[in-house]
Order: sequence, then structure tokens, then C-alpha cells
Amino acid sequence: MPNFMLAYYGGNKPGSQEEGLAQMEKWSAWVKELGDAIVNPGTPLPASKVVTSGGVADDTDPNSMKGFAVVKAQSMEAAVEIAQSDPFLENGGTIRVSQMMEMTEQSSC
Repeated sequence: MPNFMLAYYGGNKPGSQEEGLAQMEKWSAWVKELGDAIVNPGTPLPASKVVTSGGVADDTDPNSMKGFAVVKAQSMEAAVEIAQSDPFLENGGTIRVSQMMEMTEQSSC
């Protein structure tokens, strides 16, 4: 069964500690509900840099990638269904779903 990355973009920060705790409770329930489909339940990305051939800059884009999770699913459609149930969407963010490919030395040639 292939792995899919759910990449989190944008979204609103909680307005209070209580709101943050409520969001965490929803996320915890979502992870528990998915069971074995979760490979990596979530990795926040609190800071990032933009690197180009011309240099390096702070990533100040409000819609930059905020984190990711990895799930197992039978198909892209099944992975999209998982993403559609993610409580991150309730915070005004978007999720990009990408199938992950295993790389080996032979596949990189």
C-alpha cells in the first residue's frame, strides 16, 4: 500500500490557549480514528528558509508549508478522502496530497 504525504499550507493560528487545546483534541481524535493508516501523524514546520541559486531568504509567505503528515492508502482517491477529514481544514488551511515514491540506488540512475 503506497504512502501519501499530506502537506499543510496556510491556516490560522489559534486565538487563545483554549482554542489551541480544542484543535489539538480534534487532531488527536482524527489520528486515533485513522489507526494503522497513519505512518507519521504530523510534523510541524515552525520556521523555514527559501533557498534559490541567487541566495537565501526567510520564508515570510503566510501560505507557506506549515507541516506534513504521512498516511497509507490504497489509492490517491482514498488519500484525498483522508485529507478531507483532517481538522486542519477547519483552520482555513489547505492540504496538498502527494503520493510518495520509494527511492533506491537503482531508481535514481
